[in-house]
Amino acid sequence: MISLNVGDKAPDFVALNEFDQSISLSNFLGKKVILYFYPKDMTPGCTAESCNLGENYSLLQEKGFVVLGVSPDSSKSHQKFIDKYNLPFSLIADEDKAVIKAFGVWGPKKFMGREYDGVHRTTFVIDEDGVIEKVFSKVKTKDHTNQILESYN
Repeated sequence: MISLNVGDKAPDFVALNEFDQSISLSNFLGKKVILYFYPKDMTPGCTAESCNLGENYSLLQEKGFVVLGVSPDSSKSHQKFIDKYNLPFSLIADEDKAVIKAFGVWGPKKFMGREYDGVHRTTFVIDEDGVIEKVFSKVKTKDHTNQILESYN
């Protein structure tokens, strides 16, 4: 796994969103970006995290943030996830895991005694110049918005 740290330039990428439209991190230069990586649409932890960010989206926007989610799910899966939970931000379909690997969040995991490779739930806050400002590797799925905002106090 690649290890990206605070102060590193965030890897730029071009990937598809839920509408199969190209989206690039460089499109958001001049804005703070909350880029959160999660394992799978519609699963309990991922739903809690996405809904927490979605429910607090207007507050995050007031603070100057843009939110983007990334998982290896398809754009069609993302659209269903967005529709079901009224998520107000784009989700990036990273089926080939290029973005996930560029950010170093793909690697060995353990669940119920089984080892496998998967997405490590991680959030990067990227500043207006494309530099990583914060990294959250221990995400509080039900209170992620506060976790992010409190780190700025």
